[in-house]
Amino acid sequence: MDVKIAQDWKQYLAPEFDKEYFRDLTDFVRREYALGTVYPKGKNIFRAFDECPLDRLKVVIIGQDPYHGPGQANGLCFSVNPGVPLPPSLQNIFTEIESDLGRPVSRDGNLERWARQGVLLLNAVLTVRANQAASHQGHGWERFTDAVVETVAQEKSGIVYLLWGSYAQRKGAIVDRNRNCVLETAHPSPLSAHRGFFGCRHFSKANDYLTSIGKTPIEW
Repeated sequence: MDVKIAQDWKQYLAPEFDKEYFRDLTDFVRREYALGTVYPKGKNIFRAFDECPLDRLKVVIIGQDPYHGPGQANGLCFSVNPGVPLPPSLQNIFTEIESDLGRPVSRDGNLERWARQGVLLLNAVLTVRANQAASHQGHGWERFTDAVVETVAQEKSGIVYLLWGSYAQRKGAIVDRNRNCVLETAHPSPLSAHRGFFGCRHFSKANDYLTSIGKTPIEW
Protein backbone atom coordinates (compact mmCIF):
# COMPACT_ATOMS: atom_id res chain seq x y z
CA MET A 1 0.00 0.00 0.00
CA ASP A 2 1.32 3.42 -0.97
CA VAL A 3 0.92 5.63 2.10
CA LYS A 4 1.72 9.33 1.82
CA ILE A 5 4.24 9.75 4.62
CA ALA A 6 7.72 11.31 4.82
CA GLN A 7 10.13 9.21 2.78
CA ASP A 8 12.74 8.54 5.47
CA TRP A 9 10.05 7.20 7.81
CA LYS A 10 8.47 5.26 4.97
CA GLN A 11 11.53 3.14 4.33
CA TYR A 12 11.29 1.77 7.87
CA LEU A 13 7.52 1.67 8.25
CA ALA A 14 6.68 0.27 4.80
CA PRO A 15 6.35 -3.33 6.08
CA GLU A 16 3.49 -2.19 8.33
CA PHE A 17 1.54 -0.81 5.39
CA ASP A 18 1.25 -4.25 3.77
CA LYS A 19 -0.03 -6.03 6.87
CA GLU A 20 -3.66 -7.06 7.13
CA TYR A 21 -4.34 -4.94 10.22
CA PHE A 22 -3.21 -1.79 8.42
CA ARG A 23 -5.41 -2.54 5.39
CA ASP A 24 -8.34 -3.01 7.77
CA LEU A 25 -7.43 0.21 9.56
CA THR A 26 -7.26 2.10 6.28
CA ASP A 27 -10.70 0.82 5.26
CA PHE A 28 -12.14 1.85 8.63
CA VAL A 29 -10.64 5.34 8.50
CA ARG A 30 -11.82 5.92 4.94
CA ARG A 31 -15.36 4.93 5.91
CA GLU A 32 -15.27 7.24 8.91
CA TYR A 33 -14.20 10.24 6.82
CA ALA A 34 -16.89 9.41 4.26
CA LEU A 35 -19.68 9.11 6.82
CA GLY A 36 -19.03 12.08 9.09
CA THR A 37 -16.59 14.59 10.51
CA VAL A 38 -13.21 13.18 11.55
CA TYR A 39 -10.14 14.99 12.85
CA PRO A 40 -7.53 15.93 11.84
CA LYS A 41 -7.95 16.72 8.16
CA GLY A 42 -6.91 13.77 6.04
CA LYS A 43 -3.79 15.52 4.79
CA ASN A 44 -2.59 15.92 8.38
CA ILE A 45 -2.97 12.32 9.60
CA PHE A 46 0.77 11.69 9.23
CA ARG A 47 1.86 15.27 9.83
CA ALA A 48 3.96 14.37 12.88
CA PHE A 49 6.28 12.42 10.57
CA ASP A 50 6.27 14.98 7.77
CA GLU A 51 7.28 17.82 10.11
CA CYS A 52 9.96 15.81 11.93
CA PRO A 53 12.19 13.72 9.64
CA LEU A 54 13.71 10.68 11.29
CA ASP A 55 17.25 11.88 10.61
CA ARG A 56 16.59 15.07 12.62
CA LEU A 57 14.77 13.39 15.51
CA LYS A 58 15.83 14.48 19.00
CA VAL A 59 12.77 14.22 21.24
CA VAL A 60 9.69 11.99 21.30
CA ILE A 61 6.48 13.13 23.04
CA ILE A 62 3.63 10.61 23.11
CA GLY A 63 -0.01 11.64 23.36
CA GLN A 64 -3.14 9.48 23.28
CA ASP A 65 -5.54 10.56 20.54
CA PRO A 66 -6.31 13.81 18.69
CA TYR A 67 -8.45 16.58 20.13
CA HIS A 68 -12.04 16.02 19.02
CA GLY A 69 -13.36 19.61 19.02
CA PRO A 70 -13.84 21.78 15.92
CA GLY A 71 -10.61 23.16 14.49
CA GLN A 72 -8.37 21.78 17.21
CA ALA A 73 -6.46 18.75 15.93
CA ASN A 74 -3.67 19.40 13.45
CA GLY A 75 -1.79 16.09 13.40
CA LEU A 76 0.66 16.91 16.19
CA CYS A 77 -0.04 15.69 19.72
CA PHE A 78 -1.04 18.38 22.24
CA SER A 79 -0.96 20.94 19.40
CA VAL A 80 -3.87 23.00 18.04
CA ASN A 81 -4.40 25.08 14.94
CA PRO A 82 -3.56 28.80 15.04
CA GLY A 83 -6.20 30.93 16.70
CA VAL A 84 -7.81 28.05 18.57
CA PRO A 85 -8.09 28.48 22.37
CA LEU A 86 -5.49 26.45 24.25
CA PRO A 87 -6.80 23.17 25.71
CA PRO A 88 -6.10 22.78 29.44
CA SER A 89 -3.28 20.24 29.00
CA LEU A 90 -1.45 22.54 26.61
CA GLN A 91 -1.92 25.48 28.98
CA ASN A 92 -0.31 23.38 31.71
CA ILE A 93 2.57 22.43 29.42
CA PHE A 94 3.34 26.09 28.74
CA THR A 95 3.03 26.91 32.46
CA GLU A 96 5.58 24.22 33.31
CA ILE A 97 7.96 25.36 30.56
CA GLU A 98 7.91 28.93 31.84
CA SER A 99 8.41 27.78 35.43
CA ASP A 100 11.19 25.42 34.38
CA LEU A 101 13.09 27.88 32.18
CA GLY A 102 12.33 30.94 34.31
CA ARG A 103 11.15 33.09 31.43
CA PRO A 104 8.12 33.62 29.20
CA VAL A 105 7.83 31.47 26.08
CA SER A 106 5.54 31.54 23.07
CA ARG A 107 2.04 30.36 23.90
CA ASP A 108 1.18 29.78 20.27
CA GLY A 109 -0.71 26.48 20.42
CA ASN A 110 0.54 25.33 17.02
CA LEU A 111 3.59 23.26 18.01
CA GLU A 112 5.00 22.81 14.52
CA ARG A 113 7.92 25.00 15.66
CA TRP A 114 8.90 22.15 18.01
CA ALA A 115 8.42 19.47 15.37
CA ARG A 116 10.68 21.28 12.94
CA GLN A 117 13.44 21.28 15.56
CA GLY A 118 13.27 17.50 15.88
CA VAL A 119 10.40 16.83 18.29
CA LEU A 120 8.16 13.93 17.20
CA LEU A 121 4.70 14.84 18.50
CA LEU A 122 3.14 11.40 18.22
CA ASN A 123 -0.39 10.48 19.18
CA ALA A 124 -0.95 6.78 19.79
CA VAL A 125 -4.17 7.02 17.75
CA LEU A 126 -4.00 9.32 14.74
CA THR A 127 -7.68 10.02 14.03
CA VAL A 128 -10.89 10.63 16.00
CA ARG A 129 -14.59 11.14 15.28
CA ALA A 130 -15.78 14.69 15.97
CA ASN A 131 -16.95 15.21 19.55
CA GLN A 132 -16.31 11.56 20.48
CA ALA A 133 -13.09 11.14 22.44
CA ALA A 134 -11.23 7.85 21.88
CA SER A 135 -13.72 6.84 19.16
CA HIS A 136 -10.95 5.44 16.91
CA GLN A 137 -9.11 3.51 19.59
CA GLY A 138 -8.86 -0.23 19.10
CA HIS A 139 -8.92 -0.19 15.30
CA GLY A 140 -5.21 -0.62 14.61
CA TRP A 141 -3.59 2.76 15.13
CA GLU A 142 -2.04 1.60 18.42
CA ARG A 143 -0.28 -1.26 16.65
CA PHE A 144 1.06 1.09 14.01
CA THR A 145 2.38 3.63 16.50
CA ASP A 146 3.90 0.82 18.57
CA ALA A 147 5.86 0.00 15.41
CA VAL A 148 6.92 3.65 15.17
CA VAL A 149 8.26 3.65 18.74
CA GLU A 150 10.00 0.33 18.11
CA THR A 151 11.59 1.72 14.94
CA VAL A 152 12.96 4.74 16.78
CA ALA A 153 14.17 2.55 19.65
CA GLN A 154 16.03 0.26 17.26
CA GLU A 155 17.39 2.79 14.78
CA LYS A 156 18.22 5.76 16.98
CA SER A 157 20.04 6.43 20.24
CA GLY A 158 20.57 9.63 22.18
CA ILE A 159 16.85 10.43 21.99
CA VAL A 160 14.85 12.12 24.75
CA TYR A 161 11.50 10.47 25.48
CA LEU A 162 8.98 12.57 27.41
CA LEU A 163 6.44 10.07 28.72
CA TRP A 164 3.59 11.79 30.51
CA GLY A 165 1.03 9.54 32.15
CA SER A 166 0.73 5.77 32.39
CA TYR A 167 -0.48 5.34 28.81
CA ALA A 168 2.62 6.98 27.31
CA GLN A 169 4.85 5.18 29.79
CA ARG A 170 3.52 1.78 28.74
CA LYS A 171 4.03 2.67 25.10
CA GLY A 172 7.62 3.74 25.77
CA ALA A 173 8.52 0.73 27.91
CA ILE A 174 10.48 -0.78 25.01
CA VAL A 175 13.03 2.06 24.98
CA ASP A 176 16.56 1.26 26.18
CA ARG A 177 17.21 3.56 29.13
CA ASN A 178 20.96 3.10 28.76
CA ARG A 179 21.06 4.49 25.21
CA ASN A 180 18.53 7.31 25.61
CA CYS A 181 17.12 9.79 28.11
CA VAL A 182 13.67 8.68 29.33
CA LEU A 183 11.76 11.18 31.49
CA GLU A 184 8.48 10.09 33.06
CA THR A 185 5.87 11.92 35.11
CA ALA A 186 2.12 12.50 35.39
CA HIS A 187 0.03 13.64 32.44
CA PRO A 188 -0.38 17.44 32.05
CA SER A 189 -4.17 17.14 32.21
CA PRO A 190 -5.78 19.23 34.97
CA LEU A 191 -6.84 15.92 36.54
CA SER A 192 -3.24 14.84 37.13
CA ALA A 193 -0.80 17.71 36.51
CA HIS A 194 -0.47 18.39 40.25
CA ARG A 195 0.68 14.81 40.81
CA GLY A 196 4.11 15.40 39.34
CA PHE A 197 3.90 17.18 36.01
CA PHE A 198 4.22 20.60 37.61
CA GLY A 199 7.80 20.84 38.78
CA CYS A 200 9.09 17.96 36.65
CA ARG A 201 11.47 20.26 34.75
CA HIS A 202 11.44 17.92 31.77
CA PHE A 203 12.15 20.71 29.31
CA SER A 204 15.42 21.86 30.85
CA LYS A 205 16.41 18.25 31.56
CA ALA A 206 15.81 17.36 27.93
CA ASN A 207 17.98 20.24 26.76
CA ASP A 208 20.70 19.44 29.29
CA TYR A 209 20.86 15.90 27.92
CA LEU A 210 20.89 17.03 24.28
CA THR A 211 23.68 19.50 25.02
CA SER A 212 25.65 16.81 26.86
CA ILE A 213 25.74 14.62 23.74
CA GLY A 214 26.57 17.48 21.38
CA LYS A 215 23.11 18.20 20.01
CA THR A 216 21.45 21.59 19.70
CA PRO A 217 18.82 22.07 22.46
CA ILE A 218 15.16 22.67 21.67
CA GLU A 219 13.82 26.23 21.76
CA TRP A 220 10.70 25.48 23.75
